[in-house]
Amino acid sequence: MTNPKPSRKEAILQALVEILETDPGARITTAGLARAVGVTEAALYRHFPSKRKMFEALVDFAEDTVFSRCQLILQEQEDVQMRLKQLVRLVLVFAERNPGLCRVLTGEALSGENEALRKRASQFFERLETQARQILKEGEIRQGMRPQPSAPRGADWLMTFIEGRIQRFVRSGFTRLPSAEFEDRWPMLSRNLWSGE
Repeated sequence: MTNPKPSRKEAILQALVEILETDPGARITTAGLARAVGVTEAALYRHFPSKRKMFEALVDFAEDTVFSRCQLILQEQEDVQMRLKQLVRLVLVFAERNPGLCRVLTGEALSGENEALRKRASQFFERLETQARQILKEGEIRQGMRPQPSAPRGADWLMTFIEGRIQRFVRSGFTRLPSAEFEDRWPMLSRNLWSGE
């Protein structure tokens, strides 16, 4: 069975992500993107009224993918330590599999773009931090695990690790994989999250 052909909208977004991955310093233009997809600029604008809408669609994709899987982790896993570990691994592996998209989420591909777009991209990490904070608070209530020194600080600690790994991945030209040695690093992260751990 063959894979179904992606819709024109999906093809446009795939081409944008490929350009972001393979030509990190390039300025993204609608003319160049239209050439990469094999359509006219007018056809591009029929699907996306602006370049901003294309970037927003990529952020939406990242949020939909990561947070739908996050909900599965919350449903399937009761233990707070395992929830957090799986959440962090999920984000790092997602980043690894979507290098071009990492440039959007970190804001690196958005220099020169509208400030509102940069804020929209940063909401991905803010939402992720809120989720981590909620897991830590639930662990305190259900399992008596006190975050050290607090749930907000613990969530901040996790985000520093996640964002640092993704930034390093982008900065290295996608050679330093975010999930590399994660299993070895997790015990150290975990020890710093809870008192008495």
